[in-house]
Amino acid sequence: MKSMTGFGVGEASTPVGRLVVEVRAVNHRFLDVRVRAPRELADLAAFAEQLGRERLSRGRIEVAIRVESSSGQAIALDAERARAAFQALCALRDELAPGSEVPLSVLAAVPDLFAPATERARDTMRAACRDAFDRAVVALEAMRTDEGRALCEDLRGRLHAVRRAADSIGTRAPQLVEGYHRRLRNRIARLVGGDAPLDPGRLEQEIALLADRSDVSEELTRLSSHCAQFEALFDSKDACGRRLDFLLQEMVREVNTIGSKAQDAEVAHLVVDAKSELERMREQVQNVE
Repeated sequence: MKSMTGFGVGEASTPVGRLVVEVRAVNHRFLDVRVRAPRELADLAAFAEQLGRERLSRGRIEVAIRVESSSGQAIALDAERARAAFQALCALRDELAPGSEVPLSVLAAVPDLFAPATERARDTMRAACRDAFDRAVVALEAMRTDEGRALCEDLRGRLHAVRRAADSIGTRAPQLVEGYHRRLRNRIARLVGGDAPLDPGRLEQEIALLADRSDVSEELTRLSSHCAQFEALFDSKDACGRRLDFLLQEMVREVNTIGSKAQDAEVAHLVVDAKSELERMREQVQNVE
């Protein structure tokens, strides 16, 4: 089990300085990768997003890329482009004004003649970005695994509390019929008076109908099955957050049904305790990958 929350940093050396990649992850229903990078590293932004979609499966992922250099950002001259531009200007000069001077300063107006060194070493920068990203993801996964272990322990304890409540309800359930019998006899006695004879057969029939409508054995069986499936996912090697969330929804449904069917104060208290634990579990499961 892994948490969807984590942070990792990776670094790699490049000709222009140290490339740093930071990866932050928070919970999200799907995979949402967002990359922040300075303009000179714009080409790496799309590359890093692709890496994120390949390496991660779920969560909102924020990737930050930067280059740390003590000498500042190096600027590279596209010499081939500069020569071609100057030759074209000289050819135009020979056509329009032969013998006149063509100053080198006019090359400053040629677009994309100067560019950061990172744009001239695209393959090298991509390789460095991949290395730094891999290191960041390793650190991220380690943090998510540690937090997932803590989440697992918390969920295990709360699941045990839900099972205790369900077992107590199962122990209490057989006593409910006797309580229904006693309350129904007292109610009828108050309505018809103490001297009126009671039909035992009709009374038992009404009690049987009430007991059938209040039977929670099926709900308890399904709740126990859901708990077993939930616990089995603790050791899953795959992402299990969505399955845990689905099982919790079903567990809440069964507990609600038990509360509505069993008209008993003690069972009502147990249902409230179970629902309280299940709600806390649902909050925790939202952060499970």
